[in-house]
Amino acid sequence: MAKYKLEYIWLDGYEPVPNLRGKTQVKEFKSFPKLEELPMWGFDGSSTRQAEGKTSDCMLKPVAAYPDTTRKNGVLVMCEVMMPDGKTPHPSNSRASILDDPGAWFGYEQEYFLYKDGAPLGFPTGGGFPPPQGEYYTAVGYKNVGNIAREIVEAHLDLCLDAGINHEGINAEVAKGQWEFQIFGKGSKNAADQMWIARYLLLRLCEKYGVDVNWHCKPLGKDVDWNGSGMHSNFSTTYMREVGGKEYFEALMAAFDKYKNEHIAVYGPDNHLRLTGLHETQSIDKFNYGIANRGASVRVPHSFVNNDYKGYLEDRRPNSQGDPYKIASRILQTIATVPTKKAGKK
Repeated sequence: MAKYKLEYIWLDGYEPVPNLRGKTQVKEFKSFPKLEELPMWGFDGSSTRQAEGKTSDCMLKPVAAYPDTTRKNGVLVMCEVMMPDGKTPHPSNSRASILDDPGAWFGYEQEYFLYKDGAPLGFPTGGGFPPPQGEYYTAVGYKNVGNIAREIVEAHLDLCLDAGINHEGINAEVAKGQWEFQIFGKGSKNAADQMWIARYLLLRLCEKYGVDVNWHCKPLGKDVDWNGSGMHSNFSTTYMREVGGKEYFEALMAAFDKYKNEHIAVYGPDNHLRLTGLHETQSIDKFNYGIANRGASVRVPHSFVNNDYKGYLEDRRPNSQGDPYKIASRILQTIATVPTKKAGKK
C-alpha cells in the first residue's frame, strides 16, 4: 500500500467568476486510485461563499482524477460541490446542470495574459506600452515573447500531458504577454473538467515564478488598441458530424440568434468590453455567422461547408473568464431546441 496525495479541487461561490480551491488528503491505495475509490470529503463552505458559519458543511464529490507528476504519488481530483446530504448539487455547482450527451465534443481555446508587477510580461517597466500588435502572434524571439513566458507555457504543456489531459497545443497570441492553450474532450463534461484542471496547473506553476495569470477578457482596457482574451468554444454533436445538412445548420444558427442573450449571460463577465465589433469580434448585441470569419459570432470552417454542412462550429463569443461548464450547458440547451430528422428519412 502506498500513500497518495489527493488534491481535491473545486470551484467556490464567488461571482461572477468562481475561484479554484484545493486541499490535500492523504490516503493509502494499492495503486493509482480509481474514481470510484475516492471518497467524498467535506469542507468549510463559510470560507468560500458557499455556506453560512452556523451551517458551514459542504461536500466534495470526485468526478475526475488525473496524475500529478509534481508530487510523489500525487493525484488531481476534480470535484463537484454538493450539499451536506452528499446528493443534492450545491447552487454554485454549474457542472451538475449540463445535459449528458456522450456524443457531444468540445474544444476550448483558452487565451490569457501573464502578468508581473501589474503589467503583462514584456511591457516596459515603469509604465507605457511596447511596440503595437503585429509581430507577437505565434512569434519567436526574445523581443517578442521574452524568456520567462516561454519557459512557463512549455512547463505547463508538459504538466498537462503528464496528467493525461488532452492538451492540443500552445501559441503566443496577438498581444504581447498573451498566450493560448487548447483542450479537447469527448462527452459534454470531459473537456470542461480538463480545462479547469489545466487552469489550476497554470496558476500553481506560476507561483514559483512570481507571475500571475490574468484571465480577464480585456485587462488592458476597452479603449486601447490591444486584443482581448477569449475562450473560443468549438462544438459538435453526433448529429452535426454524421447528418448535418444546410437546412439543419440554418435552423441551428436561428436558434443561436434567438437565444443570443442567454448565451452572453454565461459567456463570461465584462464581455461588453471585448465584444465591440473590433479586434476579431462581433458586437455583443448582435449575432451572425460566416465562413472562416473571425469577426463573426460563430465561425463556420470551410471543412464544415465542404462536407455538406457536417462537422464542428466555433462560437467565438465566450471569453477567457468564462466557466466552461456553463458554456457547454448553454450550447447544448440551444442545440436541443432544434428538431432533427430520424435516421433513414430526408
